[in-house]
Amino acid sequence: MKSYYSLSYFLVFIPLLIIIYSITPKKKRWFILLTASLIFSYSLSDKLIVYLLSSIIVVYLSGLWLKKINDKCDKATENIDKEEKKIIKAKYNGKKKLILIGSILIHVGILIFLKYSGFFATNINTLFEALNINIHLPIPKFLLPIGISFYTLQAISYSIDVYRGLIPAEKHLGKVALYMSFFPQIMEGPICRYNETADSLYEGKSITYHNFTFGIQRIMYGILKKCVIADRLNPLITNIFTNYNEFNGGIILLGAIAYTIQLYMEFSGTMDIVIGTSEIFGIKLTENFQRPFASPTISEFWKRWHITLGSWFKDYIFYPISTSKPFRKLTLVLRKKLGNYYGPVLAGVTALFTVWLLNGFWHGVGWQYILFGLYHFCLILIGSLISPLIKKITDKLHINRSSKVYHIIQIIKVCILVFIGELIFRAEGLQACLSMLQSLFTNFSLSSFKDLSFLKLGIDCADYIIVGVTLIIVFIISHLEEKNINVRVLINKQNIILRWAIYYAFILFIIIFGAYGHGYISVDPIYAQF
Repeated sequence: MKSYYSLSYFLVFIPLLIIIYSITPKKKRWFILLTASLIFSYSLSDKLIVYLLSSIIVVYLSGLWLKKINDKCDKATENIDKEEKKIIKAKYNGKKKLILIGSILIHVGILIFLKYSGFFATNINTLFEALNINIHLPIPKFLLPIGISFYTLQAISYSIDVYRGLIPAEKHLGKVALYMSFFPQIMEGPICRYNETADSLYEGKSITYHNFTFGIQRIMYGILKKCVIADRLNPLITNIFTNYNEFNGGIILLGAIAYTIQLYMEFSGTMDIVIGTSEIFGIKLTENFQRPFASPTISEFWKRWHITLGSWFKDYIFYPISTSKPFRKLTLVLRKKLGNYYGPVLAGVTALFTVWLLNGFWHGVGWQYILFGLYHFCLILIGSLISPLIKKITDKLHINRSSKVYHIIQIIKVCILVFIGELIFRAEGLQACLSMLQSLFTNFSLSSFKDLSFLKLGIDCADYIIVGVTLIIVFIISHLEEKNINVRVLINKQNIILRWAIYYAFILFIIIFGAYGHGYISVDPIYAQF
């Protein structure tokens, strides 16, 4: 198995797992899921699965260690006065903090060593060369275990939540192992918290007709997004981003739009498959997308896109920084000088900057990813700073900010900003990124669309039509969901003939128009590399 899209996954792995899971006693079903998860991880990472296993052991033992210290602290503070209790608690909290820091350093250290050591060595060599220092560090290259960026964040969240007392330390190693390695989410998330999924993973619910059919529906929708849209656009995107020097700004913009569509369809499509697979087994995972392209602001866009990553950064980076004593004092000072709006906004700049710097760095190895993070930091900060000014201007001009026209204009604005951001994200290096941005703003032309040469860049007119029609289908479904209309429930309410006609039509559409066979190369899940 290479991914969730391989035939062996759908035709062998999942059906076999469903059968074995169904005939296994309820109390042992967690073990079947764990075994399947480890087999799946091994098929993707081979011997590199040792890193996942090591992470599980570290998380499990550090949790038990924290629990042991908590128990000692509770025993030591029984029947004593408040002042003495504070002193004893401070002593034990210091020990707990050391354990937490140790657990985090192990996970972050392994991630940095495997994923970023080559990047650091390359840039240090560049600096030495510029300073005429005759030292050349070797450039290490390591194979990365699939999903390391995702399960590392889950491991850190578990340790911090145990440290904070939000969840009790789990005594059952198997339960922790299943949480860390659950096969649907190991490649691309979502990044779930222990208290959100651990119990349902371990519960061993029976597979019901409702869960099975709804899960299959969601899986098919994900395959539609991935195979009909994302994979079909790939030849065009690869051509434009590889040979960017040959194209004017109009084609660069086409590439940016096409890549944004591809990334969303691939990533949200994978989430549909992940959540749909989990739904078959009665396990509810956190949603990772909520129609981000319906967002009127860039801040809201990031609340709807890769939701679990944004939530992770908010809870474990932004809040700890912004609520620390120095920043609380700074907020009070700035609130007095700048008011209740601008004071907190400017006080939170450091936390916001840290979040987006780490967000960009988390996504990949290269300066373009850091630039991507800083680009969105600037957009969100500027948006926050000018928000009161925009309100004053629109009020003075009597512009109805609640009107559909204003809302659509805001959505278009956000889409344009996102297209530029994804161009930065996809560019093959910082130099390529800057060159493409320069072409976009200084060499913009529509000549390639007038002479129809854009139809010869990897996909033809038929491909554009297929992608366009499928995008309309996705748009209609998304629009209905935005109106709180559950399409799957709606289909399920229809009579059996119509319902199955829709199912078969959907399957045939994917079979006929999916991008596979001659001229197409199967594209591995994009976010798996992050």
